[in-house]
Amino acid sequence: MKHVFKQGTNPQAPTLLLLHGTGGNEHDLLAIASMIDEEANVLSVRGNVLENGMPRFFKRLAMGVLDQEDLAFRTKELHDYIQQAANDYNFDRENVVAVGYSNGANIAANLIMTEQQSVAGAILYHPMIPNPDAQIPNLAKLPVFIGAGVNDQMVPYKESEGLKAMLLEHGAEVDMHVEPYGHQLTGSEVEASKIWYARNYKQSN
Repeated sequence: MKHVFKQGTNPQAPTLLLLHGTGGNEHDLLAIASMIDEEANVLSVRGNVLENGMPRFFKRLAMGVLDQEDLAFRTKELHDYIQQAANDYNFDRENVVAVGYSNGANIAANLIMTEQQSVAGAILYHPMIPNPDAQIPNLAKLPVFIGAGVNDQMVPYKESEGLKAMLLEHGAEVDMHVEPYGHQLTGSEVEASKIWYARNYKQSN
């Protein structure tokens, strides 16, 4: 997978797995990663699917209607790629925190919901429920941050709320930050995720 890897300065910090939104690329979230943890490794990946020339992580059949077969295939592809990258760049596969926006948040959520112990936590900006029929494993206090907008026209707020409920039901520890805005990623949302990240990952370093 096309990607950018940046070696961090703190070997105890997680590796941040960056997953862009539709039409983005592996450079989109690098500045946000620096805001969250400037000492961490960064693995930023470009989605392998094109929709009208725009990179995505999996196909969709229509707006808000995901291609479940392709979603399953691409999630497994990403899961395997993280292991390959861990071998190539010598980072701890067990200490990866996903940071995804929109389409990237959706594949990160599906990774959590279908691949046991795939990540050590996740920051999901504006996610929906990727697969309502997923056989979700025991998430055993997995830290998850969800950022949502009450007036999000791309992802209805109830979708993010529904994802939170599903993850909580299977043992995850979910913090949800809600803003009165739309689908855009705001500075205050990033700041809230930074505080959440520091609480969950910095104190043990």
